[in-house]
Amino acid sequence: MKFLKRLFGICETPLPADPSAWSLNGKTVQVDLSRMPELNAPGSGVRLEGQGLDPRLLVVHSDDGQYHAVANRCAHMGRRIDVLAGSGRIQCCSVSKSTYTYDGQPVSGAAKSPLTTFPVALENDTLTITLRK
Repeated sequence: MKFLKRLFGICETPLPADPSAWSLNGKTVQVDLSRMPELNAPGSGVRLEGQGLDPRLLVVHSDDGQYHAVANRCAHMGRRIDVLAGSGRIQCCSVSKSTYTYDGQPVSGAAKSPLTTFPVALENDTLTITLRK
């Protein structure tokens, strides 16, 4: 079953259960952490898609308590990215399994280019992700 998911690029990282827990305001994305349990635990992540957001994002709560945001598009085949809990890595959902650091640097697999990363600021329970275009 896992191979079929990879073949079709189906990822494990969830979308937010409460889509209103994040918003796009111009070139910033704001995430209300008090309403997004998907990011409560270190090693967790969530996919942000829709609402006019381009590119789609993967937001990760790393094991050291920091938050990271990357464009959720593998540099090799364009598939979505999954969090590999407890590894400090994220990985393409395809069969190529391109693997990256949370800072978007490729470490294994077919991808040779880094992922686009975005600055993240935390204030109280709000993450602010600044998009660059």
